[in-house]
Amino acid sequence: MSKNSVILVISDTHCPYHHPDLIPFLKALKKKYKPDRVIHIGDEVDSHAISFHDSDPDLYSAGHEHQKSLSTIHAMEQLFPVMDLMDSNHGSLVYRRQKASGLPRAAMKSYNEFLEVGNGWKWHDDLIITMSNGQQVYFCHGKAANVLKVAQQYGCPTVQGHYHSSYSIQYWGNPNSLNWGMQVGCLIDAKSLAFEYMKTQKSRPIIGCGVILNGLPKLIPMVLNKGGRWNKELT
Repeated sequence: MSKNSVILVISDTHCPYHHPDLIPFLKALKKKYKPDRVIHIGDEVDSHAISFHDSDPDLYSAGHEHQKSLSTIHAMEQLFPVMDLMDSNHGSLVYRRQKASGLPRAAMKSYNEFLEVGNGWKWHDDLIITMSNGQQVYFCHGKAANVLKVAQQYGCPTVQGHYHSSYSIQYWGNPNSLNWGMQVGCLIDAKSLAFEYMKTQKSRPIIGCGVILNGLPKLIPMVLNKGGRWNKELT
C-alpha cells in the first residue's frame, strides 16, 4: 500500500456530547477501510462549560465535563494511537480561556497532557498532505462555509469540518487539474442540550465521516434509525 492511500477523516466529535455510537462506528470504519493515516478535523472536545457563549446550567460542570470526555478520548486513542488533529474553536477553548485570564504559556499544559494522550496525537493549525496519487490535499477545521471556495483559494483539494449541517463533495476543474472540496459533517449527539441552539435552525446536523481513497474523496454517513441510533451498516 502506498503512503497516504487511505485517509480516514473523523468529523467534529464534541466529547462528551458525541454520538452514543461514535466508538462502534469508528471501529467499523477502521475494520472496513484500514486507513494508513487518520485525521481528526477538530472540536474533539466541546468544553461547553467554559464557552465564551452562554452555557447551559443543566449540563456538566467544567471538571465533570473534562472527566467525561477523557473516557471517549482514550477509547479513540486505543483505536488510533497515531492521529493528526486540527486546532479548532472548541478544542482550543481551555487555552483561550487561560490566555484571557492573563496566564502565561508556561502555566499551560500541552494538548497531549490535558487530554492524557501519548505523543502519537499531533495538533496542527492546518495541514497539507501529499496523497498516494501525488496530489496535495489541504486540511483545516473550517475556513469558510463554502469549502469549494477554500479549495480554489488554496489551489488544491480541501477537507474541513466545523459546519455540522454541511456534508458534501464538490468538484472544480481547470485545464490543469481536477480539484474538490469535502465537508465532513459531525459526530455529535444532536439531542444533547449542548446543541439546543440548533433547534431554531432550518438545517440539522449530518452525522458521518469522510475517507480519501487513492486521492479521491468519499463520504460515509452514519445512517440512523428512528431512535437516532446507528443502524450498524456502512456505505
